[in-house]
Amino acid sequence: MVLDIDDPDNPVGQSCPITRPGHDVQLTRRLVGLLAEVGGGDRDAFTEFYRLTSHRVYGLAVRILRGHTAAEDVTQEVYLQAWTRADSYDETLSSPMGWLMMLTHRRAVDRVRREQSAANRDITYGHVNLGRDHDVVAEEVHQRFDEQAVAHCMNTLTPRQHETIALAYYGGRTYPEVADHLGIPLPTVKSRIRDGLKRLALCLTGSDIP
Repeated sequence: MVLDIDDPDNPVGQSCPITRPGHDVQLTRRLVGLLAEVGGGDRDAFTEFYRLTSHRVYGLAVRILRGHTAAEDVTQEVYLQAWTRADSYDETLSSPMGWLMMLTHRRAVDRVRREQSAANRDITYGHVNLGRDHDVVAEEVHQRFDEQAVAHCMNTLTPRQHETIALAYYGGRTYPEVADHLGIPLPTVKSRIRDGLKRLALCLTGSDIP
């Protein structure tokens, strides 16, 4: 699954239109129905669910993280989680939008805490990235899909993406360690892993969000 935040037709980042109470009720009902279909693996339903809600998810992420790149990452993570956990959604506990906002808040706050923790380690030890630099999207992919599917989709990556992701997530190396091992800059490692994870998500879900 690839969420193209820069696509001009993508609703992410657009202001939320003013809605009437009746419209809100209709939208909630529609989202409940879409989530039920998504839980059954309906990719078209997921695409529509994304289009109807992504501007709210992205907006909340921006407000918490105060950065567009980080907000885009969190939005990607939230919708991957929504796709994999739609069948566990319970409408008696929260509305679909409330459920998404909860997922977004958790993801964004966790990211802030991780970044603060990393900054504190840097100040204390004078060394960058002492902790494992896990990507939450990779954790979701690894945990939520069976090993055969992951192995198959790993083969769809470019050789460089495959090597870099294998070193980071199966070799247990930090991003700086991968960079040192391959003799390439750290930003290049992060770029390869980011692009590779997007391709993995697309392969595993079979859904390309325009």
